[in-house]
Amino acid sequence: MKSKHILSIFFMLFLSIPLISCSSDDDSNSGDSSTVIAQLETSIKSGTWRVSNFVEDGDNQTSNFNGFIFSFGDDGTVIATNGSTTKNGTWVTGTDDSTPKLIISFPDNDGPFEEISEDWRIESTTSSKIDLKHVSGGDGSIDLLSFTKI
Repeated sequence: MKSKHILSIFFMLFLSIPLISCSSDDDSNSGDSSTVIAQLETSIKSGTWRVSNFVEDGDNQTSNFNGFIFSFGDDGTVIATNGSTTKNGTWVTGTDDSTPKLIISFPDNDGPFEEISEDWRIESTTSSKIDLKHVSGGDGSIDLLSFTKI
């Protein structure tokens, strides 16, 4: 039981390493990354969102999030509710090799929320839609996640 707890702590620390080791001024593209991150942070904290697309390893799993409404707080919290179920998590932005990222973490690690607890590359962001991509470091598989404002 203790080893599972230690592994959970290690995993969370591992996810935070890119944020600690990278700064927004890593290279000449940092202005672009900073702009993308600023746009995402402004958009994501405004209003509520739904998962409009989630594809994991080529398998469309969007329906796993049907009915869930996501609220991203100024304090780095994210709450997903569907009326009877509430999931609490966290979000943070950063860069990794000048690539703008959104890191989402739902610590319960159950069901579909475990699958979106990742460091997501910000592909595009507007005031009404956010497109994200994750490439697995293990096998190179690609996951896609899109949020659409409600």
